[in-house]
Amino acid sequence: MLDAKGLNKVILLFIFDKMEVAMKEDIIIEMAVSNEWLTYIDAKESFSELASSDFLTNVSPRGSIAHYSITSDGRECLQHFYTEIPSSMRDSITEHVKKNRLIYRRKQDYSSDYFKNSDGTYTVVLKIESVTVPLLELKLNVQNRNTAKWIFKHWSDKALSIYELIHDNLVE
Repeated sequence: MLDAKGLNKVILLFIFDKMEVAMKEDIIIEMAVSNEWLTYIDAKESFSELASSDFLTNVSPRGSIAHYSITSDGRECLQHFYTEIPSSMRDSITEHVKKNRLIYRRKQDYSSDYFKNSDGTYTVVLKIESVTVPLLELKLNVQNRNTAKWIFKHWSDKALSIYELIHDNLVE
C-alpha cells in the first residue's frame, strides 16, 4: 500500500503514460491541478522527485525548454502500483487526456508573444516548436496593439494551417 506521496507520484506517472508524448513540466502540473487530481504543492514536489529518481527523463536537447518523458523504470513502477489510483480517477484522467491531448500539445508546441517597438508599432513573435528543434518562427510587424493582441490570441488555432501553407508553397 502506498502512502500519499507515493500515490501522487503514481498519478503523475499515469498522466505521462496516457499523454504518450514528452511534456513540459508546467503543462503536466497545470493538468493535474486544474482537474483536482493533485494540489499544486504535491504536484511540484512529486514531479521533482520523479525526475531526480529517473522515473522521468528530460528528452530535450541541452539549452532548450525541458520536455519530460516517462522512463522504463517509471513504466515498471506504474505497472506495479497503478491499481492504487482509484479507478474513478484513472477513468477521469484517461477521458480527460483523450479529449484534450491536442489542446495540451498546442499549449506547449505553439507559442506567441508581442512587444511594442520604439516607433509605436508592435512586433508579434510566433513559434512552432517540437521537442528537439524549432520548426517555425515568424516575426510580424503590425500597426497597433489590437492587431498584435488578436494575432497573439489566435495563433494556437491557426498555427498548423499557416505552417502547412508556408511549407507547401516553399517546398513545391
